[in-house]
Amino acid sequence: MSKPFPPDEHGGDKRHHLRFHLPHMHLSSVFGDDWFALKAERFARFFGTPTFLIGQTVIVACWIGVNVAGLTKFDIYPFILLNLAFSLQAAYAAPLILLAQTRQADRDKVNSDADARHREDIAAANEERQKQAAKQADQLVALLEQNTQLTEITRQMSERIEALTLEVHGRLAQVNFKN
Repeated sequence: MSKPFPPDEHGGDKRHHLRFHLPHMHLSSVFGDDWFALKAERFARFFGTPTFLIGQTVIVACWIGVNVAGLTKFDIYPFILLNLAFSLQAAYAAPLILLAQTRQADRDKVNSDADARHREDIAAANEERQKQAAKQADQLVALLEQNTQLTEITRQMSERIEALTLEVHGRLAQVNFKN
């Protein structure tokens, strides 16, 4: 089965809207596309969601409330265990967030390069259309000039035919008048 559009230099369709992105699809990220990298990136993205922030706030409020109320004594004031949990969370969150940012930066760079090539392609196509439009405008001007010349020739020939017709009519009238 043949493709509907001729292939470009990378074998993709020339008119496909992602034709500049397709050559980069095979490239993996700096950190790879294994399950750990993908899960770590999803987890890092989860840190900035309202669900995470609200959930963490509820857990911390309950933790402090239970310990201050004296319902349990596993982490009394100054909440050393809670501080340790926050430190542990920060120790893992920072590298995961950096990993997600690096992966996103890689994707943004590739997409930016592909978008730049796409804009250059559009500019080249626009320039070609402008050249074609100028050429067609020149052809139209030439055709209008030819049409004007033909109209003038037709007018001159019509005047000449009218003059000859009047001359022939005048001679015939003289011949008929003499007879």
